[in-house]
Amino acid sequence: MSPANSLKAWLCLILLLAGSSAFALSDDRRQPIELEADSVDINEAAGVSVYQGDVLLRQGSIEIQADRVTVHHQGGKPTLVVAEGKPVRFKQRPDDGKEDIIAQANRMEYHVGSEELVFSGNARVTQGKDSFSSDRIVYDRVKSVVKAGSAAKGKERVRIIIEAPKP
Repeated sequence: MSPANSLKAWLCLILLLAGSSAFALSDDRRQPIELEADSVDINEAAGVSVYQGDVLLRQGSIEIQADRVTVHHQGGKPTLVVAEGKPVRFKQRPDDGKEDIIAQANRMEYHVGSEELVFSGNARVTQGKDSFSSDRIVYDRVKSVVKAGSAAKGKERVRIIIEAPKP
């Protein structure tokens, strides 16, 4: 796989993530994608591309920051994308005009075939003053189902804080 195809595979992930109208600005997927890293190592034979060192990806309102991003390919298509950091940070502005959705975890995995997004290790998702945290949060994009804690095969309790509506 050429460096250009490897980059396209990684960018495919972002387009898939941006496809959820519940979370994304509708024009995010039409925006240019910017990717920065200190280094990239592409192993065509193994089907793995590794971006390391202050990895920053932007597309429209989406921003992902990680120490390391590994993209696993099969047949020229991404199958698994793993972002690691202390923490990995994800930010996106929703269409509904509410505050940005911000997520962080020590590890984020995107399973392309099942469209499952897994946040693990001090996982936290916030929007405004509302938050959802556990050691493991799993989001199934196909079924629009979120699981956390033991329901997501985690070991910690789930903590949810919902700000009271203003009178």
